[in-house]
Amino acid sequence: MTYTPPYNLNDEILEIVALITESLGQISSIGDLNKFPRLRRTGRILSIQSTLAIENNTLTYEQVTDLINGKRVLGKPQEIQEVKNAFEAYKQIGILDPTSIQDMLRAHEVMMFGLDCLAGKFRSGGVGVFNSYGDVVHMAPHAKMVHSLISDLFDYLKDTKTHPLIKSCVFHYEFEIIHPFQDGNGRMGRLWQTMILNAWKPIFAYIPVESIVKFKQEEYYNAISKSDATGNSNCFIIFMLNAILEAVKLTAQNATEHINHINTRMRNLLKVMEDYPMSAKDIMEKLNLKSKLSFRLNYLQPAIEIGLIKQTIPEKPTSKNQQYIKT
Repeated sequence: MTYTPPYNLNDEILEIVALITESLGQISSIGDLNKFPRLRRTGRILSIQSTLAIENNTLTYEQVTDLINGKRVLGKPQEIQEVKNAFEAYKQIGILDPTSIQDMLRAHEVMMFGLDCLAGKFRSGGVGVFNSYGDVVHMAPHAKMVHSLISDLFDYLKDTKTHPLIKSCVFHYEFEIIHPFQDGNGRMGRLWQTMILNAWKPIFAYIPVESIVKFKQEEYYNAISKSDATGNSNCFIIFMLNAILEAVKLTAQNATEHINHINTRMRNLLKVMEDYPMSAKDIMEKLNLKSKLSFRLNYLQPAIEIGLIKQTIPEKPTSKNQQYIKT
């Protein structure tokens, strides 16, 4: 018989699940976010910065953005390595199988590359869950139990018919209780919950739930502690569902604002463009813009991304003879 982690479905849990589903519908009604790569990239970077900040990484959102964009950043070598690793690990969302133990080990190897001598391997010693003050929240099971406990948990993940929102929270809690790795358990637990949610709704790859957890970090650890004390994961499930709900709502709000800004700019862009090819310089003059960078980031790239205009020499995007025409 497949192991079933201890938790109880109740009206509060089911109500939050319904609210999350409703909020996801609002995002869908806004439009296809695949047409807005910068919005998705912002969510991804915020996820990475937040999940590492929970683990005491001090790099700011701006520094993490610069690192991911290939710029030089002054900081502790370990923290810089953590960002690079997390970026590569998060790129595996939608590629790795969230029900595969081997894929989790591969993800951990990426996440902890150059940081942990046991990257990609389960621990061989004792570990515990500590809050931001360094207090022990939970002492993990003996290392000899890790393989069987993880196997049971992944069997549950494969076989359960429970709603993905709920089972992702259950998995996250049970994973943190097992604490299967020597290091990196927190960031792996959060990543894997996103993996599970992404398999249900791909938009979750870009919803920074981690940012809400970072903001409510003490509540996060308290939820683990309370669930540990009661012998079931209800407290943690409710905390994480509320965090997901808040993240989904913020994503919907940000998407609406982003698209409204883009729509205004795109209307202005199309208004000044003629029906024949025009140079970037001519378009900028008509828009009364001075900054080439601002024009490229706020007008040209979004218009090309959503198919409103196209380049006359797409095979040579930086050509000095490049011009743009309405589609």
